[in-house]
Amino acid sequence: MTDTIFSKIINKEIPADIVYEDEKCIAFNDISPQAPTHILVIPRKHISKLSESQETDKDLLGHLMLSATHITKKLNLNDYRLVINNGADAGQTVFHLHIHILAGRPFGWPPG
Repeated sequence: MTDTIFSKIINKEIPADIVYEDEKCIAFNDISPQAPTHILVIPRKHISKLSESQETDKDLLGHLMLSATHITKKLNLNDYRLVINNGADAGQTVFHLHIHILAGRPFGWPPG
């Protein structure tokens, strides 16, 4: 596994405020929240960014989306935004695929 802050969280080498985990993914509160609720959902398998996923990752990618939905239901979030940044110019700062769950405030469109 590539050594990132997320791999250290997965391996329990550094603490995180974990809100959900299963055999394929882990979710935790972002340490620099951009909304009142800001959770990151990451696969345990290292994929640097979405564009580097493979056909063999399709079940994992679907699992991440369903896990995000499970988390939002558990937290009684009806209105939320899911974001995946792909690459540095898109705002990705940790190169381990992750989904942002953002909620608790209105969001404009287009983002950014």
